[in-house]
Parts: sequence; C-alpha cells; structure tokens
Amino acid sequence: MAKPTPQTGLGGGDVAFHHNEDVSKKVILVSPFVKGFAGSMGGTIEACCLQPIDVIKTRLQLDKAGKYKGIVDCGKQVVKEEGVRALWKGLTPFATHLTLKYALRMGSNSAYQSLLRDRDGKLSDGGRLAAGAAAGITEALLIVTPFEVVKIRLQQQKGLAYDKLKYHNPIHCARTILAEEGLRGMWSGATPTMMRNGTNQMCLFWAKNNVDKYLWGKHEGDGKQLTAAQSMASGFSAAFLGPVATGPMDVIKTRMMAQGKKGSSGVQYSSMLDALVKIPQQEGIRALWRGLLPRLMRIPPGQAIVWAVSDQITGYFEQRELRRHPEILAEHPELAKKKSKAH
Repeated sequence: MAKPTPQTGLGGGDVAFHHNEDVSKKVILVSPFVKGFAGSMGGTIEACCLQPIDVIKTRLQLDKAGKYKGIVDCGKQVVKEEGVRALWKGLTPFATHLTLKYALRMGSNSAYQSLLRDRDGKLSDGGRLAAGAAAGITEALLIVTPFEVVKIRLQQQKGLAYDKLKYHNPIHCARTILAEEGLRGMWSGATPTMMRNGTNQMCLFWAKNNVDKYLWGKHEGDGKQLTAAQSMASGFSAAFLGPVATGPMDVIKTRMMAQGKKGSSGVQYSSMLDALVKIPQQEGIRALWRGLLPRLMRIPPGQAIVWAVSDQITGYFEQRELRRHPEILAEHPELAKKKSKAH
C-alpha cells in the first residue's frame, strides 16, 4: 500500500494513514512547526522554575575540593556567600537556551520521524529511537553547546563584587570567550554534549510515547487530549532513564566547558577521553555521576512542565484538525462520543 499524500490544514496538522494496534486509521500528524512552538513555550516556563537546581548541579560538578556536603548544603552556602539572586545566575542564557532548544528538539524530532515512517506511515520503535537521537545531536550542535558554555562560565564564578568577575553578563561572557579562545571556545565539550543529548532524547521520546500508550491509552496523533496532570506524569516518568545513562558525559561536558583555552594554566583535560580517564583516577568512579541527584531533581520535573504545556498546545491543534475532518471522527468513535458529551 502506497503512503497517501497528507492533507495539510490551516492549523499545521497533516492527515495521513498511520497504524495503531495493527488497524489502519487516519490520524492527525501535527506539523514540526507546531511541535516546535509547543516545546518553546514549555521550555520558557521550565527555565524560570528550575534554574536554582541547575546552578547547584553545576557547582557540585565543579567542586573538586569537596566544599559542598550535598545539595542542601550547596544551596545554603551559595545563598549565604552570594545572596539569593545567585541561585538564578545564568538565567538569561539558560531561558533563551531552553526556549530555542525545545523548539528545535520537538520540531526536528517530528521532522525526523516523518522521514523514518514506512510506506504505510508507521513509525517503528527503532525509528522513534533514531529520530530522538538525531534530534538530540542536532540541538547539541546548533544550540546547547554554545549556550551551556556561557551558562557554566557564569555559574562557576564566585563572589559578589562586579569588578572582580571575569564575565559580567552573558553577552560579555560570549565576547570574552571568542576573543580569548576563538570560535572553538564556544563549542568546548561539543562531543560529550552530542553523546549526552543524543542518548537523552533517544530515551525520552521513546519512553514518553510508551508511557502515554500503556498508562493512558494515548497514541500519537489519535486526537485524544491528555489532561495536564496526565502529561506531567508521563513526562516525569519518561525522564529518569536518560540522566542515569548519561551522567559521565554530563560531568565531562561540564568540566571541559568550564576550563579555558588549551595551553593555559586552567586547562586540565585535553579531550573527552582524557577527562574520562583522569576523573575516576583522581576522584574515584563515583565522580563521573557527581551532580546526578540534582539532575534527577531538575530533569524529570522539568519534563513534566514541558510536556504539560506542549501536549496541551499540540492537543489543541489536533482537536482543531479533527473538527475540520469529521471523517476521522467516524474512525474514532470514542472521540466522537467525547465530543458530543462536551456539547
């Protein structure tokens, strides 16, 4: 059976054949642009809520001397020494970074999925994993690496005196890095970042789809609207696997981004592999998972927020397309009943 030509509605939804549980049904495939917009809105809200946890995670990962006894102690010391506002250091690049990152992540994942669907429009688990990995690598190269370099350089600074800070703000930080280290300095740690993000998104999109399916009976593009609470539960549950699997890459990425230009006195690691060898040798194997707890405190709640927002936006466009194509409701009687009850 040849893959049918999608019909595009004004809302950005595509109507195409897709197999759910081995039954051919027309479903709504929301466009990558809508998915990107939905992701960007979720990313903005996540950044504002969870920035303090990210600051603490970075400080713990850079704490080679053992100054901080744990998450709570780190937070207390930062507030005591630098004030409450220090917990939101780097918020501007972090919020901008998350907004752009989630737009690219959700949009590119949708585009890659479209390319990997078979002739009948079906997306296999392998295709979903590959699309997620490709989306993670894409965001790492284009957005995540330069923004995280700036964010980490700002977060690692200690002290209150403005004139004693090497980097005064995100723009000044980026300019200083470019002047002292060149363009390559903005992409320090790009390799572990690509490995981390590729693995994270591969796990995330696959897990989110399966949690939705088995917990709520929700299949992608079936028009079923999850509640915000259901989306939060799915996003929260799906986000645990990635951070555990990519802990070493995250620590290595942070260490490499925090150091300056190669050849300077502050450079300890010459490459990703050099860091992978030196960190366990000098600090023990557990150091490769340093900061895992704050990552688990930040990433699953962050994904809960992002999916609660993005699923509502995506669901709105799916519902709008369903109203424009009543023939799809005929193939989804459970949605037709739900719609009639609403009226």
